[in-house]
Amino acid sequence: MRRSLTAAVVQLCSRQEVTENLRRCEALVAQAAARGAELVVLPENFAYIGQLSTKLKLAEPLDAERPGPILGAMRALAQREKVHLLLGGTPTSTDDPARFRNTAILLSPEGKLLAAYHKLHLFDVNIPDGAVFRESEHVAPGEELATTEVLGATLGLSICYDLRFPELYRELVRRGATVVCVPAAFTLHTGKDHWLPLLRARAIENQVYVLAAGQYGRHTESRASYGKSCIIDPWGAVVAQASDAEGIAVAELDLDYLAKVRRELPCLGHRRL
Repeated sequence: MRRSLTAAVVQLCSRQEVTENLRRCEALVAQAAARGAELVVLPENFAYIGQLSTKLKLAEPLDAERPGPILGAMRALAQREKVHLLLGGTPTSTDDPARFRNTAILLSPEGKLLAAYHKLHLFDVNIPDGAVFRESEHVAPGEELATTEVLGATLGLSICYDLRFPELYRELVRRGATVVCVPAAFTLHTGKDHWLPLLRARAIENQVYVLAAGQYGRHTESRASYGKSCIIDPWGAVVAQASDAEGIAVAELDLDYLAKVRRELPCLGHRRL
């Protein structure tokens, strides 16, 4: 049984040109693969950041065998670079023509769809800098959690705002997760104070590796993301972090070390609730 894997998180500044966003994804995933990454995580909204109404038009069926343009391009990328590729959050269609789902999709190196997670918690807030988010106006919330086996680890999937709901991650661990993925587009206003503390808390309290791939920089006149994409170990240490620009962070996930942390501090076995 494998006891380690190499993972990478991608940091992007996606804008309104889908073709250009996908081109940058391809370049950064190729860079991660060249550095030995076997699992690569893209951030939320990797293909497009902008109006929810435009995302609705971009929504594609969740079908890796007959994919739309975005999923098709990413499927080919996973195959070309021979990596497990997590599409951190992309619009997928529903039966309701007025709503889509924000979906994280895990692809195998052969381009097969291994898992999909529809974002449970929707971001409806007024940010003091003037940005207003009403994700629920066009997004249908998910209803199920998602875990899957990858390269000897059990991945638990989440997206962005989910990070503020610790019960989600505790349930993922109850289902066996040893690595949790947090693709995100955390706002600059909230991220500067909350992003790293929340990520470290989720790693420490659940004794898991955290793969946090974030958006960075200014996307539109009214929207900017915090960045600081990183990989955190089960002790809460940030073992790799992207610079303040588009780029990647790469680290080895040592599953023997994870087992050691859980063995020496067996708090998961002491739960009473």
